[in-house]
Amino acid sequence: MLKVLSPEQTQRYETEGYLVLPAFLTGTWVDRLEAAMNRFIEQSRSLTVSSPSILIEPGHTPEQPRLRRIPQTGAFDPDFAEFGLQGPLVDIAQDLLGPHLRLHHSKLNFKWADGGEEVNWHQDIQFWPHSNYALATFGVYLRDVDAAMGPMGVYAGSQAAPLFSLRDEAGVWTGSLSDAEVASLDPATVGWCEGPRGTVTVHNCRAVHGSPPNRSSRMRPLLLHTFAAGDAQPLTNLMDGIPFSNVMVRGEEQPERTDPEPCPMPPDFRATGYTSIFSSQGKGAR
Repeated sequence: MLKVLSPEQTQRYETEGYLVLPAFLTGTWVDRLEAAMNRFIEQSRSLTVSSPSILIEPGHTPEQPRLRRIPQTGAFDPDFAEFGLQGPLVDIAQDLLGPHLRLHHSKLNFKWADGGEEVNWHQDIQFWPHSNYALATFGVYLRDVDAAMGPMGVYAGSQAAPLFSLRDEAGVWTGSLSDAEVASLDPATVGWCEGPRGTVTVHNCRAVHGSPPNRSSRMRPLLLHTFAAGDAQPLTNLMDGIPFSNVMVRGEEQPERTDPEPCPMPPDFRATGYTSIFSSQGKGAR
């Protein structure tokens, strides 16, 4: 029994690897989430370098804050925590991933106004491999997002294609597809995930996606939660001991199910250090 989505929407997700639900969230939830975001922006004014709860961009100042990411949102704010564990995204996730559900991680990504950085084309699962591919990331736009603001684009159907290594020809981790790999994909299949405040996006962990720079004068905040089916077990220790991660939110832990297609593995991030996809893709950190 579907809780939120229609059969047509679940079929579209299976076929294309992503969904856009315009203005799915309205009213109190969107207001609470935006208020929580604004609290972090105010806190950032006292920073000159990134903190555990706030990653800032080069050019950040107290007068003109420029945030990149709030990692593990629920670990730092009760409204974010309630939303991730009990909010309406959990119902959507059950419709797509099944009754037994784990919250793997969350984050609030910003694309700040006037040049907020692009995210190169990539797939997610290679950053945090699991025993199977029953994982998806669910986003909420906390502001209206149009084409000028660097919306996420997804290659429809790419979740059914082979996985890329996210490494260069020398085998060095880049966190993104090479130019040649991008050229092998059909640009006509890219869907751009635009929508008004409260729009929910969903993309499969294997779907190739990315986003251009924000060319507008408005920031683009995207709140993201990744959920996993209860039988999808992490294959690395990346999130071990990190608050608000690998938490069962519905149902019960299930016996591990292993997909016959192995997942390309990332570096040992616990040894090398990991802050965000921006650092993996060579965009620096502060």
